[in-house]
Amino acid sequence: MLLAPIFHKKFKYEHLIATPQNLEEIKSFFVEKETGKGLERYLKLMAEPEEYNGGNRTYLVRDKETNEIAAYFSLRNGSFTLKEPNGGDDDASKYTVPSVELSNFAVNSVYRARHPEISRLGELVFRRFIIPTVKYGAELFGIQAIHIYALPEDELLEHYGSFGFSRLPPEMEAYIHAHLKPDYDTNCIFMYQLL
Repeated sequence: MLLAPIFHKKFKYEHLIATPQNLEEIKSFFVEKETGKGLERYLKLMAEPEEYNGGNRTYLVRDKETNEIAAYFSLRNGSFTLKEPNGGDDDASKYTVPSVELSNFAVNSVYRARHPEISRLGELVFRRFIIPTVKYGAELFGIQAIHIYALPEDELLEHYGSFGFSRLPPEMEAYIHAHLKPDYDTNCIFMYQLL
Protein backbone atom coordinates (compact mmCIF):
# COMPACT_ATOMS: atom_id res chain seq x y z
CA MET A 1 0.00 0.00 0.00
CA LEU A 2 1.26 3.41 -0.94
CA LEU A 3 1.80 5.74 2.04
CA ALA A 4 2.68 9.40 2.08
CA PRO A 5 6.30 9.91 3.18
CA ILE A 6 5.60 11.21 6.69
CA PHE A 7 8.30 11.32 9.34
CA HIS A 8 7.62 12.13 12.98
CA LYS A 9 9.97 11.56 15.91
CA LYS A 10 7.33 9.97 18.19
CA PHE A 11 4.71 8.41 15.88
CA LYS A 12 4.46 6.43 12.67
CA TYR A 13 1.49 5.30 10.65
CA GLU A 14 0.57 2.27 8.62
CA HIS A 15 -2.24 0.89 6.58
CA LEU A 16 -4.74 -1.20 8.58
CA ILE A 17 -4.29 -4.35 6.51
CA ALA A 18 -0.50 -4.08 6.27
CA THR A 19 -0.16 -7.00 8.71
CA PRO A 20 -2.52 -9.60 10.20
CA GLN A 21 -1.28 -8.45 13.62
CA ASN A 22 -3.01 -5.10 13.09
CA LEU A 23 -6.39 -6.80 12.80
CA GLU A 24 -5.81 -8.50 16.15
CA GLU A 25 -4.52 -5.40 17.90
CA ILE A 26 -7.47 -3.20 16.92
CA LYS A 27 -9.66 -5.38 19.15
CA SER A 28 -8.24 -3.53 22.18
CA PHE A 29 -8.89 -0.04 20.71
CA PHE A 30 -11.24 1.82 23.05
CA VAL A 31 -13.17 5.06 22.81
CA GLU A 32 -14.22 6.22 26.27
CA LYS A 33 -16.77 8.83 25.25
CA GLU A 34 -20.18 7.26 24.64
CA THR A 35 -20.86 9.37 21.54
CA GLY A 36 -17.65 8.01 20.00
CA LYS A 37 -18.55 4.34 20.35
CA GLY A 38 -19.56 4.22 16.68
CA LEU A 39 -15.94 5.02 15.78
CA GLU A 40 -14.74 2.12 17.92
CA ARG A 41 -17.31 -0.25 16.35
CA TYR A 42 -16.34 0.89 12.87
CA LEU A 43 -12.67 0.05 13.41
CA LYS A 44 -13.42 -3.36 14.90
CA LEU A 45 -16.23 -4.45 12.59
CA MET A 46 -16.30 -2.48 9.34
CA ALA A 47 -12.82 -1.16 8.57
CA GLU A 48 -11.42 -4.42 7.21
CA PRO A 49 -14.39 -5.24 4.90
CA GLU A 50 -14.36 -1.67 3.58
CA GLU A 51 -10.66 -2.05 2.76
CA TYR A 52 -11.47 -4.95 0.46
CA ASN A 53 -14.53 -3.40 -1.17
CA GLY A 54 -12.76 -0.05 -1.71
CA GLY A 55 -15.12 1.95 0.52
CA ASN A 56 -12.46 3.40 2.83
CA ARG A 57 -8.77 3.35 3.61
CA THR A 58 -7.97 3.11 7.30
CA TYR A 59 -4.64 3.97 8.90
CA LEU A 60 -3.29 3.25 12.37
CA VAL A 61 -1.05 5.78 14.10
CA ARG A 62 1.42 4.02 16.40
CA ASP A 63 3.87 5.07 19.07
CA LYS A 64 7.33 4.34 17.63
CA GLU A 65 8.78 3.26 21.00
CA THR A 66 5.97 1.10 22.39
CA ASN A 67 4.20 0.20 19.11
CA GLU A 68 0.85 0.95 20.79
CA ILE A 69 -2.00 2.16 18.61
CA ALA A 70 -2.49 5.81 19.55
CA ALA A 71 -5.20 6.71 17.02
CA TYR A 72 -6.72 5.79 13.71
CA PHE A 73 -8.29 7.57 10.77
CA SER A 74 -10.14 6.60 7.61
CA LEU A 75 -10.22 8.48 4.33
CA ARG A 76 -12.30 8.13 1.20
CA ASN A 77 -12.91 9.99 -2.00
CA GLY A 78 -15.78 12.42 -2.17
CA SER A 79 -16.99 15.77 -3.34
CA PHE A 80 -19.38 18.47 -2.28
CA THR A 81 -21.08 21.48 -3.78
CA LEU A 82 -20.47 25.14 -3.05
CA LYS A 83 -22.18 28.24 -4.35
CA GLU A 84 -20.36 31.11 -6.05
CA PRO A 85 -19.95 33.93 -3.48
CA ASN A 86 -22.21 36.35 -5.38
CA GLY A 87 -24.19 33.72 -7.26
CA GLY A 88 -27.94 33.47 -7.27
CA ASP A 89 -30.09 30.68 -5.95
CA ASP A 90 -30.12 28.73 -9.22
CA ASP A 91 -28.02 25.65 -9.95
CA ALA A 92 -25.80 27.67 -12.33
CA SER A 93 -24.11 29.32 -9.35
CA LYS A 94 -23.14 25.98 -7.77
CA TYR A 95 -19.90 24.12 -8.44
CA THR A 96 -18.43 20.80 -7.33
CA VAL A 97 -15.34 20.63 -5.12
CA PRO A 98 -13.27 17.42 -5.38
CA SER A 99 -12.56 16.37 -1.83
CA VAL A 100 -11.46 13.67 0.57
CA GLU A 101 -13.79 12.74 3.40
CA LEU A 102 -12.26 12.18 6.80
CA SER A 103 -14.84 9.49 7.45
CA ASN A 104 -13.50 8.19 10.76
CA PHE A 105 -11.04 9.63 13.26
CA ALA A 106 -10.50 8.60 16.88
CA VAL A 107 -7.84 8.61 19.56
CA ASN A 108 -7.37 5.40 21.53
CA SER A 109 -8.51 6.13 25.11
CA VAL A 110 -6.30 3.28 26.39
CA TYR A 111 -3.24 4.94 24.88
CA ARG A 112 -4.27 8.36 26.15
CA ALA A 113 -4.66 7.01 29.72
CA ARG A 114 -1.23 5.36 29.60
CA HIS A 115 0.46 8.49 28.25
CA PRO A 116 -1.08 11.55 29.92
CA GLU A 117 2.10 13.49 29.15
CA ILE A 118 1.11 13.61 25.46
CA SER A 119 -1.31 16.46 24.99
CA ARG A 120 -3.33 17.43 21.93
CA LEU A 121 -2.87 14.00 20.34
CA GLY A 122 -5.89 14.40 18.06
CA GLU A 123 -4.57 17.68 16.69
CA LEU A 124 -1.11 16.16 16.19
CA VAL A 125 -2.57 13.24 14.22
CA PHE A 126 -4.70 15.60 12.15
CA ARG A 127 -1.93 18.06 11.30
CA ARG A 128 1.02 15.65 10.99
CA PHE A 129 -0.65 12.58 9.44
CA ILE A 130 -4.11 13.27 7.99
CA ILE A 131 -3.45 16.56 6.19
CA PRO A 132 -0.10 15.37 4.72
CA THR A 133 -1.76 12.16 3.51
CA VAL A 134 -4.53 14.14 1.83
CA LYS A 135 -2.03 16.54 0.27
CA TYR A 136 0.01 13.58 -0.97
CA GLY A 137 -3.14 12.30 -2.65
CA ALA A 138 -3.64 15.75 -4.16
CA GLU A 139 -0.29 15.34 -5.89
CA LEU A 140 -1.65 12.20 -7.58
CA PHE A 141 -5.18 13.37 -8.44
CA GLY A 142 -7.41 16.40 -8.01
CA ILE A 143 -8.29 17.26 -4.42
CA GLN A 144 -9.20 20.76 -3.32
CA ALA A 145 -10.58 20.12 0.16
CA ILE A 146 -11.10 17.77 3.05
CA HIS A 147 -14.54 17.37 4.60
CA ILE A 148 -16.18 15.66 7.56
CA TYR A 149 -19.58 14.90 8.99
CA ALA A 150 -19.10 15.86 12.64
CA LEU A 151 -21.26 14.75 15.54
CA PRO A 152 -23.59 17.63 16.48
CA GLU A 153 -21.83 18.51 19.73
CA ASP A 154 -20.82 22.12 20.30
CA GLU A 155 -17.49 21.13 21.85
CA LEU A 156 -16.62 18.87 18.92
CA LEU A 157 -17.71 21.45 16.32
CA GLU A 158 -15.50 24.05 18.04
CA HIS A 159 -12.66 21.52 18.14
CA TYR A 160 -12.89 20.92 14.38
CA GLY A 161 -13.18 24.67 13.88
CA SER A 162 -9.81 25.03 15.63
CA PHE A 163 -8.41 22.57 13.05
CA GLY A 164 -9.53 24.95 10.28
CA PHE A 165 -12.89 23.40 9.34
CA SER A 166 -15.83 25.64 8.48
CA ARG A 167 -19.56 25.18 8.24
CA LEU A 168 -21.60 26.19 5.25
CA PRO A 169 -24.43 28.73 5.32
CA PRO A 170 -27.67 27.00 6.44
CA GLU A 171 -29.18 26.76 2.94
CA MET A 172 -26.04 25.12 1.49
CA GLU A 173 -25.74 22.82 4.48
CA ALA A 174 -29.35 21.72 3.86
CA TYR A 175 -28.48 21.11 0.20
CA ILE A 176 -25.50 18.93 1.18
CA HIS A 177 -27.60 17.01 3.68
CA ALA A 178 -30.31 16.38 1.11
CA HIS A 179 -27.98 15.30 -1.71
CA LEU A 180 -24.70 13.92 -0.35
CA LYS A 181 -24.74 13.04 3.34
CA PRO A 182 -24.44 9.31 4.05
CA ASP A 183 -27.39 7.71 5.86
CA TYR A 184 -25.29 6.67 8.85
CA ASP A 185 -24.38 10.32 9.46
CA THR A 186 -28.03 11.31 9.92
CA ASN A 187 -27.59 13.95 12.61
CA CYS A 188 -24.03 14.97 11.76
CA ILE A 189 -22.89 18.42 10.66
CA PHE A 190 -21.04 18.89 7.36
CA MET A 191 -17.77 20.82 7.72
CA TYR A 192 -14.98 21.42 5.21
CA GLN A 193 -11.50 22.85 4.83
CA LEU A 194 -9.98 23.99 1.54
CA LEU A 195 -6.42 22.82 1.00
